[in-house]
Amino acid sequence: MSHRANRVGEQMKKELSDIIGRKIKDPRIGFVTVTDVQVSGDLQQAKVYITVLGGEDQRENTLKGLAKAKGFIRSEVGQRVRLRKTPEIIFEFDESIEYGNHIETLLRKVQDEPDEDSQNKDE
Repeated sequence: MSHRANRVGEQMKKELSDIIGRKIKDPRIGFVTVTDVQVSGDLQQAKVYITVLGGEDQRENTLKGLAKAKGFIRSEVGQRVRLRKTPEIIFEFDESIEYGNHIETLLRKVQDEPDEDSQNKDE
């Protein structure tokens, strides 16, 4: 990814966090955190990675609400970020945090299990 695409992605991340947090009043949209924005090299598409507080229902409702507000969000980004053409926005859930939590849980389980070798030595 180009240096410019990275800069645009960082700027969009900041603006999207503000827009989603303050400007959108859709009750379906829960507490959203924009974790990353990946802009294509040609600046035509922006994948916006989000996390949502709550369960699966809350995640689905938030995605529906964001999809409905996509036009508004894109025009707000267009006014705030100086580009000839505002990238198409695609919202996706950031699975990396959930994956990290899953790995951490597995590691804790392994740590908490009694060590078989030390048990055998006691006998």
